Amino acid sequence: MANRSVVLDTETTGMPVTDGHRIIEIGCVELIGRRLTGRHFHVYLQPDRESDEGAIGVHGITNEFLVGKPRFAEVADEFFEFIQGAQLIIHNAAFDVGFINNEFALMGQQHRADITEHCSILDTLMMARERHPGQRNSLDALCKRYGVDNSGRELHGALLDSEILADVYLAMTGGQTSLSLAGNASDGASEGSSNQASEIRRLPAGRQPSRIIRASESELADHVARLEAIAKSAGAPALWTQLAEAQAGTNG
Repeated sequence: MANRSVVLDTETTGMPVTDGHRIIEIGCVELIGRRLTGRHFHVYLQPDRESDEGAIGVHGITNEFLVGKPRFAEVADEFFEFIQGAQLIIHNAAFDVGFINNEFALMGQQHRADITEHCSILDTLMMARERHPGQRNSLDALCKRYGVDNSGRELHGALLDSEILADVYLAMTGGQTSLSLAGNASDGASEGSSNQASEIRRLPAGRQPSRIIRASESELADHVARLEAIAKSAGAPALWTQLAEAQAGTNG
């Protein structure tokens, strides 16, 4: 499906994967056209080994909790179906991709042992480092920078972190995810109605002209400062600035 992304996170028994560490939790949320659809994939896994104490301190998932949980092989097909063909949005993608590839390889599924052949990868850590060089770019730091609420994140958790990362990604790449020009469904028309956008509402013929209120010098300065802040955060000029420059070029 076009414009389909899956924000993904994993928790593991420890690191690195080359020391035999395994995935114990996978969390994914789906985005289509920059909208959260509500679809998600989430599972805890029995890794057939104990987690390092340091890892348990990070995610809080104990060995006892994982007893009786499914093994990766039992959910592999469902998981692969969920991510196949999508753009995977991952913070520090090399870590998660390495562990996922390892799990498929351990199953003997070499055709799935490199998910980059089935999905494109967007690494939000690399994106953040390019936009904010020399600054902290952990998920918590990005939440603070972009005003994303992570107050419920006392411990790492794959599903919670993927939900938070989705909000961070949308904020990093444009903020507003949808704009309704036709009004909301609660305005009196049904959600599926197509008449709202096409209806022409004409102004009265005898109406008085609206009074034009021009921005003050301080308001204009605040506007320029805001556009500069947007450009710094996004790594590119704001759309408003681009339109103004294009208009100036046309008039020139």
